[in-house]
Amino acid sequence: MLRLPCFTYLAPKSLRQALQWKKDAGPEGMYVAGGTDLYPNMKRRHQEPKTVISLAGVRALGRPAGRRAGGPAGEGLVLGTGVTLTQIVEHRKIRKHYPVVARAAELISTPLLRNMGTLGGNLCLDTRCTYYNQSHEWRKAIDFCMKKDGAICWVAPSSPRCWAVQSSDLAPVMVALNAAFLLVGPDGEHVVPAGAFYQNDGIAYLAKQPDEVLAEVRLPALDGWDATYHKLRRRGSFDFPVLGVAAWVRWDGGAVADARIVLGGVASYPQAVPEAAAAVRGSRLEADAIEAAAAAAFRPSKPMDNTDFPLAWRKEMTRVYVRRALEELAGRRER
Repeated sequence: MLRLPCFTYLAPKSLRQALQWKKDAGPEGMYVAGGTDLYPNMKRRHQEPKTVISLAGVRALGRPAGRRAGGPAGEGLVLGTGVTLTQIVEHRKIRKHYPVVARAAELISTPLLRNMGTLGGNLCLDTRCTYYNQSHEWRKAIDFCMKKDGAICWVAPSSPRCWAVQSSDLAPVMVALNAAFLLVGPDGEHVVPAGAFYQNDGIAYLAKQPDEVLAEVRLPALDGWDATYHKLRRRGSFDFPVLGVAAWVRWDGGAVADARIVLGGVASYPQAVPEAAAAVRGSRLEADAIEAAAAAAFRPSKPMDNTDFPLAWRKEMTRVYVRRALEELAGRRER
């Protein structure tokens, strides 16, 4: 049985208090929200904080999902990052105006873990790898890996960087929507686009300082766009994605005025594919435009030996899932 190491648990009631306690704890302190990622990692000794600072009691982070951003729903919504995934799935405004967000949240893990896991926790999910997400003794037997305690990335032994993969379901959706994230730290707050929040490095995968808190997610205004998310995983009941496809299009009449296609589960960050988006701009999402976009997404998709299924098959599924996502958007437009 894997057991948690000893640590000090702190439960601040305000964001200011949480930031101060993290400053006091220094590098040996870590924030925790729902704990569905951090606590299993602590059991495997991936992270070993001496102080764990819970954000569960911070009211500023747990505001109801769908709080209005200064006006009607058409001007965008602000989500507190402490809301649970279940709250997102069940929230009326999100299901009505941002169904892609509810759908992605609904595909995460199991109902029990969605009751615990939070929006912020999933967006900040640790990158995953076959050689990393193992017990301490298993990793010790291979002399560990670059991501924790070792010097070699076993996915690509000659590589100077870690290739652990980003496995959040909500991250590619937020990048496709061009959502904005509010970060709050001891030196103040600032807003970053979702696409700039993630970095293509399995170790330094977030453009966020360790003492900063992801406080809000700001969803864009509703101005003629539609989006969907498709997920490939071994077990349909629950599992991390080995491929996620978020497709976003903005319609102008019957034509696509703009588009974004973002892949999850194939790199250390949600990978936008501008060539695929360019293939459908100006089209009506006819079959040939969809095939061109699927082919364009296939080329830069380079899954590595860091998760489930054979590499060649996973790469081919990029073409299939991009096609399915765009066909869904086309079909909804026709109805």
